[in-house]
Amino acid sequence: MTGTIMRSEFGVEGGPTKGRLAAFAVALAGSAVLGVVAGLIWATVAPRALLQEVARGEAQLVNTESNAYISADAWFCVIVAVGGLITGVLGYRLLVRRAGWAAAAGLVLGALAASLVTLWVGDNMGLGTYNHQLATSAVGAFFNSSLALGAKSGLVFWPLLTSLAILLAETGGRGSGKPLASVVRPGDPDWPGGHAP
Repeated sequence: MTGTIMRSEFGVEGGPTKGRLAAFAVALAGSAVLGVVAGLIWATVAPRALLQEVARGEAQLVNTESNAYISADAWFCVIVAVGGLITGVLGYRLLVRRAGWAAAAGLVLGALAASLVTLWVGDNMGLGTYNHQLATSAVGAFFNSSLALGAKSGLVFWPLLTSLAILLAETGGRGSGKPLASVVRPGDPDWPGGHAP
């Protein structure tokens, strides 16, 4: 019926309420916390290039053909992609089905924040040790470089896969149960009114 207002546990359907704002905040904060965990994982598993001190406060790569930087970027992309899928699937099941668009917006913005938090945590883990070794090591000493993300485009994987998981869950959950190729024609039992016009 047109003009009716639908009420749900989150208030007037479509309008912002305390429940929707709480879902938005939980989605945003939960995703950011996952970003801390992802950053710690990245800092642990990503390889670092081997450096050699060549002068006081100056180091260079031991192997100029090292693939450590590319591997570190690949690990980052894999970790944030998995984080995006986890955020999207769990967020949809726990929040979006109940709170709607507010939770979805919180998840996507939280996914962007989580990606940036992952980068920040991973970059800063071991940076102090690297700077200390660079400043105090004797010439000829070997040590590992700090972790850095070269391919900044990897930051989009978390929000992209979160959005994709929510979109697929939402479109899959609203289907009629019929294949997309199914067409209802006049005279079919599923035709509105049950008979041809």
